[in-house]
Amino acid sequence: MVCTDHTLDVPLDHTRPDGPSITLFAREVVAAEHEHRKLPLLLWLQGGPGCRAERPNAAGAWLRRALKDYRVVLMDQRGTGRSTPADRRTLAVHADAAAAAEYLGHFRADSIVRDAELLRRRLCGDRPWTVLGQSFGGFSALTYLSLAPEGLERVLITGGLPTLTGHADDVYRAAYRRTLAHNARYFDRYPGDQALADAVAAHLAAHDVRMPSGERLTVRRFQTTGITFGTAAGFDTLHYLLESAFVDGARGLELSDTFLRGVDAVVSFAARPLYAVLHEPIYAQGGHPTDWSAHRIRKEFPEFDAAGPGPLRFTGEMIYPWQFEEDPALVPLRETADRLAQRTDWPALYDLDRLAENDVPVTAAVYFDDMFVDCEQSLATANLVRGLRPWITNTHAHDGVRADPAVLDRLLGMACGRI
Repeated sequence: MVCTDHTLDVPLDHTRPDGPSITLFAREVVAAEHEHRKLPLLLWLQGGPGCRAERPNAAGAWLRRALKDYRVVLMDQRGTGRSTPADRRTLAVHADAAAAAEYLGHFRADSIVRDAELLRRRLCGDRPWTVLGQSFGGFSALTYLSLAPEGLERVLITGGLPTLTGHADDVYRAAYRRTLAHNARYFDRYPGDQALADAVAAHLAAHDVRMPSGERLTVRRFQTTGITFGTAAGFDTLHYLLESAFVDGARGLELSDTFLRGVDAVVSFAARPLYAVLHEPIYAQGGHPTDWSAHRIRKEFPEFDAAGPGPLRFTGEMIYPWQFEEDPALVPLRETADRLAQRTDWPALYDLDRLAENDVPVTAAVYFDDMFVDCEQSLATANLVRGLRPWITNTHAHDGVRADPAVLDRLLGMACGRI
């Protein structure tokens, strides 16, 4: 592969083009054998929010397939990677939490799309490009269709058709149901892990256990390792972590460093703080605050109460206010996150009228058993976008496009009329 790096300054607030700016970084990748060919461009919009673009040496199966036909653009979405970063250190330069929250209010899909449009004009002038959106990247692709469809030749979406009109409460209520179903599948596959998970939770409740980083591992934080269930290898990842949980120490059974280090890699947001800070604001619309939706809705599902009589159940892709008390990467951002949770004047992310009149070819993989994005909500959205062709499958998890090049191959075939 041959890589070319690009940087450009973009407005923090695209409604104020002469105001403060931030730096946007992108990497253009082409197969070595195609280095001197003028292939069309494909923009990869990664999942998240708040995750940098994949690096070519670690990218999933989709990149190998895409490089057969495209030059691929990997854009570090604002706040991530080599774009101007946003974390506990850089956000500390703001006068207070209110100023930091105002700043981060410009980090949702609408701003990402407008950044992408400036990048497109830099790289290919007036020619449109293809966009491949995974998970949150699919959400952003629908915003792209709403704000700037003239920049798009075609759109490919994998595991990323969100509700266009629902509140965050609707998203998390459905997510808790799916997560319970994934817990059931996990313990059906590894029935011995139930006693082991319960034993770990009991040990954490009775002892002050510290991970190698020095952070305390609480029961509720341990429960969040269930986020791994949403990927193809997720069940196995947690199973092999749990099998190394206990060792015989000087004080009897103790949690091993191997286990604690593995858990820390899953539960820490040090490498992606914006994922936690912006996770609910990406659903904010309609003049209503998100108000820590996942935390409130969890009370409707007593199965997740670790202090209750039932067996331990792992949570999934949810963010809670207490994580901003237990994770050192998030502690300084607690008040900022609170302000974002209470904000009501968010700009619209989707133009339903424009989507209903869409003429850009759109194909989307909808994963029937997706733990992260609700299939029913995805299909409702598919019906609202003119010309969108969904492919519904139960053979892939949420990360299917990274695991199997056939996912992208099928979407391209559908978009080009071969399927």
